[in-house]
Amino acid sequence: MNRALPTRDFLPPPAGTTYTSKIVPVPAAVLARSTWQAACPVKSTDLRYVTLSFWGFDGRTHTGELLVNRTGAQAVVTAFGRLFAQRFPLEEMRVTSPEELDAPPTGDGNDTSAFVCRPVRGETNWSAHAYGLAVDVNPFCNPYTTGPLVLPELASAYLDRRRVRPGMVVAGGPVVRAFAAVGWSWGGAWTSPVDRMHFTATGH
Repeated sequence: MNRALPTRDFLPPPAGTTYTSKIVPVPAAVLARSTWQAACPVKSTDLRYVTLSFWGFDGRTHTGELLVNRTGAQAVVTAFGRLFAQRFPLEEMRVTSPEELDAPPTGDGNDTSAFVCRPVRGETNWSAHAYGLAVDVNPFCNPYTTGPLVLPELASAYLDRRRVRPGMVVAGGPVVRAFAAVGWSWGGAWTSPVDRMHFTATGH
């Protein structure tokens, strides 16, 4: 009902409370544990490995990781810098693995992520995530809905958007403003589907 789990550190946490970020070519080891493959619509050399600071629901600073298209990497760093300054909480931020991509959508994950080599939900054309030009923020707190379908499937407690709780993305709120400032649009403003977690540079 009120998601507030502590963050497990996947990467060493930052030394202090100053926002730090880094954009580098994707290391081979990171690419190998991601969903990238030769059939993806973006070359691996056009992706960047981004590490950055974020605040957890536990009130502590952590280091997150994202794979992002090189053309959008600085925009993502800037947007999350704005969220860090406002202490907007994120549960975790790490590169999506192939196992997660193939898993049924019955879990309760809350991983903020960017590049995932997959099609648009329910369609055959590539998602903006497959180009590294979309970010999903706290998916459990900001579920995707179309008709009766809710993803993640256990996140129905967060369908009541009138009860604003930590980690939720709301119209006019800090997350929408941060991404709008770098030219990215919000899927929560769509009517069908409503993709509350989704921010995109392409409009899709």
